[in-house]
Amino acid sequence: MYQRPTWDEYFMQLVEVVAKRGTCDRGRTGAVIVKDKRILSTGYVGSPPKLPHCDEAGHLMKTVVDENGNESKHCLRTLHAEMSAIAWAAKQGISLDGSTLYCKMSPCFHCAKMIVSSGIKRVVCKKRYHADKESMELFEKAGVEVQILNNEIETYDDQ
Repeated sequence: MYQRPTWDEYFMQLVEVVAKRGTCDRGRTGAVIVKDKRILSTGYVGSPPKLPHCDEAGHLMKTVVDENGNESKHCLRTLHAEMSAIAWAAKQGISLDGSTLYCKMSPCFHCAKMIVSSGIKRVVCKKRYHADKESMELFEKAGVEVQILNNEIETYDDQ
């Protein structure tokens, strides 16, 4: 017998479809922002409009060293999927107040600040991001509900 997906399953499946538009092969991720079971905005990893994408121009990598001396590499050419979805909504004049954001992995600290500032009240993530400690603390302080479906940590080959 056919079993309809739950709303969370449905929107997480859409995250996977949106992610296919991503233009940075390090993290082809997507984000879907929803309110009242209706899609408000989507976003994927890619460069700002009219600028070259990683798939065309290569990565713009930067090595970051954390307070424990651990190094990680980040591509600076792209916007994260969450940023892209929030920016699109802002450009279109769409309020995100009280909405839910679905994404592939728990947001980085910069995206978390944008999520809180835009009024998003719930975040549903497929996996964890390796550097989400500050994001999770921020969400807790701001009263943003976070649900992580799989506690596995997303990794990159050249992390």
